[in-house]
Amino acid sequence: MGTPPPAYQPKSAALKSLIERGYFEQVSDIEAIDDALAAGMVTFYIGFDPTASSLHAGSLVQLMAMRLLQKHGHRPIAILGGGTAMIGDPSGKTEMRKILSAEEITANGEAIFRQFGTLLHRDSGQANDALFLDNRDWLRGLHYIEFLRDIGRHFTVNRMVAVKTYRDRLDAEIPLSFLEFNYQLLQAYDFLQLYNTHGCTLQIGGSDQWGNIVAGIELIRRVTSETDQPGAAYGLTLPLLTTADGKKMGKTERGAIWIDAERLSPFDYYQYWISCDDRDVAKLLRLYTELPLAEIDALTETGGIALNAAKARLAVEATTLLHGAEAAAKAKQASKQAFGGGGDWSAVPCVKIEGAMRLVDLVTHPEIGAFKSKRDARQRIEGGAVKIDGDPITDPKAMIGEDGEPVRLQSGKKIRLRIEFV
Repeated sequence: MGTPPPAYQPKSAALKSLIERGYFEQVSDIEAIDDALAAGMVTFYIGFDPTASSLHAGSLVQLMAMRLLQKHGHRPIAILGGGTAMIGDPSGKTEMRKILSAEEITANGEAIFRQFGTLLHRDSGQANDALFLDNRDWLRGLHYIEFLRDIGRHFTVNRMVAVKTYRDRLDAEIPLSFLEFNYQLLQAYDFLQLYNTHGCTLQIGGSDQWGNIVAGIELIRRVTSETDQPGAAYGLTLPLLTTADGKKMGKTERGAIWIDAERLSPFDYYQYWISCDDRDVAKLLRLYTELPLAEIDALTETGGIALNAAKARLAVEATTLLHGAEAAAKAKQASKQAFGGGGDWSAVPCVKIEGAMRLVDLVTHPEIGAFKSKRDARQRIEGGAVKIDGDPITDPKAMIGEDGEPVRLQSGKKIRLRIEFV
């Protein structure tokens, strides 16, 4: 198991495209997966635990990989982890996740189901229509004694604690609850369930899921070896992405880059991409758009100011995929107006603030978050980095909103907001 040999040339167009566009880190058996993808339709799945009411740009990579494979004729199963979310995935975590109520999980799940449909087709009558399933449908009916007898006997504690997620927690003497320890068994059981009911033979996930994916592969192998028809299953992981400045993909000082327009406006989504680091442009074009690779190379072959056109194309293409062409056009126009000064700011996000306040308090307000600290804010304000209605305000103590009239706030290269005082 591991990454492909440097000289390996995939036979299947699907695997070749996954590797070329960056949706690939390691694989359980590259030749077997390649043969399967070349031979016909492969059913594969990725799981998403509904820990929030929206996926974010980091998890969007997995949906884009699913979309790519579906375009190559393979069938995706998007699994909502309504059952596993009741435990909490310990992967990549140094402490136990917050336990959500059943009501929170249901509400989050309904929102995420809608997001699946944005990028994957289903109910179209095609053989590779996507399936959207919730693992709570089969996990909540399990009987514990029977589960331990039928499934638990295929796992050893020795092997489980060797998984990096568990080992890191134990080595650091950070408590690992028995609840979390069961997560790997349940995720492995998901794979077995999908293998038996839908012929799913490939699980894909982030690189932090490698141990859980391998556990599912092994469970299928062990269970089917006891039958007349032993089966094979495979796993493939995607890289956990970081930006050039070391941040997790989809995270900013102001919070997550949500893909739900109710949680993050198309304008802000557009701004995230057009404001990306120059060093990330080519990578993001490959991962978050469907532009041909030759066109991406042409857009990014020169650096400097020429990359601005590539960033604009990235922002338009990424926003169009998620929110539609009309929303992308409006976001582009609003960005041009806001960053060009003056013009119509009606499409720029509006934040409502209670009462007038000093400028330094306004720009550090949780709803705005232009600066991490008031000390940083004061220095940047005094340096002329903050504008109100197009004019630099250099006094951190200046009162804003005393007359109750809305203002236009500009801060640095990224923050453009309309502020209404209520």
